Amino acid sequence: MFAFFDRSALNIPQLIKAIVYSLLIINFVLYIRDDWVIAAHTMRNGGTLIDWTRAFATTIDESAWIILLLLFELETYVLSDEPLSPAKSLLMHGIRIICYVSLAHTLYAYGIYVYELSAVTPIADVTGLCQLVGKDVSFAVNLAYTELDAANCKTLSTASRFFYIDPPEYLIVTDSAGLAIERELAWVDVLEASIWLLIVFAIELTVRLQDRGVAEGSLIRSLSVFKFSLYSLLWVAIAYWIYRGHWMFAWDEFVWIAGFTAIEMNMSEWRSEILEQEEGAPSPDQSGPERKPCGGPGV
Repeated sequence: MFAFFDRSALNIPQLIKAIVYSLLIINFVLYIRDDWVIAAHTMRNGGTLIDWTRAFATTIDESAWIILLLLFELETYVLSDEPLSPAKSLLMHGIRIICYVSLAHTLYAYGIYVYELSAVTPIADVTGLCQLVGKDVSFAVNLAYTELDAANCKTLSTASRFFYIDPPEYLIVTDSAGLAIERELAWVDVLEASIWLLIVFAIELTVRLQDRGVAEGSLIRSLSVFKFSLYSLLWVAIAYWIYRGHWMFAWDEFVWIAGFTAIEMNMSEWRSEILEQEEGAPSPDQSGPERKPCGGPGV
């Protein structure tokens, strides 16, 4: 991941990138642990392969993003001046496709959860949480899970309506206030995942344009404005996570924005190199070999 240190002496921008990428790896480990903790409640009775992949959607998502970030680092900095062989280019594109399939799965998992939450109904004949003691369920509110027992059932909620939020397992229960929060969180997950996919597609298009020597023009400017707008929406998501008290999610969002800001810096430097090369290129009436535009791996 830190191959970019081989390109030049250590400098502040590269040190910042190293710190940001290291923080992303640490966050990845924390999210694996978080998924295991939640799965201990939601998957303790087992499930299908699809159920398990949905339970670890965040881990799968983070894995794909880390690999994509590494590929972008290679394309926009380490290998920006070096065309790859067809075999290596094919390998990189194959890995990228696998990552996008994983990200599409994450969006699918979030979308299914939003749909499930929209269809939940109150548990019949239950007007107090203590009535569910002994049914091997956990009470959830704002992503905090507590195994229900006779000692805590009266303190967790005083509501009179309760909902199962993980059909068909029926292991997680919440009240009306908890359901409202759960729906909000689910929608934020869907919107956030969609925004990141749009950002990465915009970066992909920009990389392909620069790979062909296109460093300026209306399309490049439009993509820059589009990405800036999307990053701005992610800051709104950060504000929401802070509002809900999920500082880890807010921090993770911030570090990922920083990580892709590093990629944007690489692309800006790459554009400058392309423009400098164009300015120094010989005119059509001058003799000499044609100069290849600075670019990343062939597509």
